[in-house]
Amino acid sequence: MNEVLLSRLFRHQNLLTSRLVFSSCCQLWVLTPLMAYGSADTLLRTYFPDGMSESLIAYLLNGVLHALEYLHRMGYVHRGVKASHILLSAEGRVYLSGLHSVYSMMREGKRMRAVFDMPHHSPALLPWLSPELLRQDLHGYGVQSDIYSLGIVACELVSGRVPFQDMPPTQMLLQKLRGSHCCLLDVAPFPLGELGGLKVSRSGVDSGIGESVATGSLTHSATAPPTDRPQSPAPKNHSATLHNLVQQCLQQQPEHRPSASALLSHAFFKQVSVFVVLVYKQRDVVSQTLVVVVTGESTHQRLLPQPHVPGRATVQP
Repeated sequence: MNEVLLSRLFRHQNLLTSRLVFSSCCQLWVLTPLMAYGSADTLLRTYFPDGMSESLIAYLLNGVLHALEYLHRMGYVHRGVKASHILLSAEGRVYLSGLHSVYSMMREGKRMRAVFDMPHHSPALLPWLSPELLRQDLHGYGVQSDIYSLGIVACELVSGRVPFQDMPPTQMLLQKLRGSHCCLLDVAPFPLGELGGLKVSRSGVDSGIGESVATGSLTHSATAPPTDRPQSPAPKNHSATLHNLVQQCLQQQPEHRPSASALLSHAFFKQVSVFVVLVYKQRDVVSQTLVVVVTGESTHQRLLPQPHVPGRATVQP
């Protein structure tokens, strides 16, 4: 219900809000736009098991930051930023979902410096939650908690694996409170000192828009990846700007992390020029979508199956 109410309040091109809400047979129905390409988590598990290219990561995170900048300016903290809450439409627009975890920092018309509420379903969100939110002390947490989550998402998109995911909750909590952090090892992100014998796992599949709301399905299933999907080179050499972005987001002290608006001008996002999604026809049947990320220095191409919705050529800044 909280998500439904907030959907009527928020108006932003990068936030997934409801288009229609109605009740039928004692059930509440919420209609949202169809996200033809599903979530970033779906793309990771299906097409980029070893992580996405930096250009695609920059484009996705840029959209998320615009959504977070809007939420933070409105006085809300998201508390649920992760890859499965980052959705991609057929037109190539990035949406941030998971509004059920959003929490207001406004009290009696004044903005609080910190809040103390623990989000629902927090066990599933533990890998992405900030140390100050998990600490639950008198200092509380604020919007900078979302910036930490964004840093974890960056690691998630780089390698296709979630940092801290395979740790028991108690160990994960201790690692975060002690200041153990993730870094880009140019192969995969893991907590420092926890590499030996550590298993890896894929991201969660919660899209953040409710079980009754479906996202567009891709041609191949996640459990049986297509044999012709592009393979990421190994090992990876990440740019200095990506390393710097992750380092800034994952600062232990929240006051040392940049704001969402400040991160939008980070050097890592200068490569985002345009993102083109071309849907072309072959023998009058839409066959596949060519995803092209145009950057200042080069152009990266990936072939993805056409989602099960009509499409057209579009260019989005």
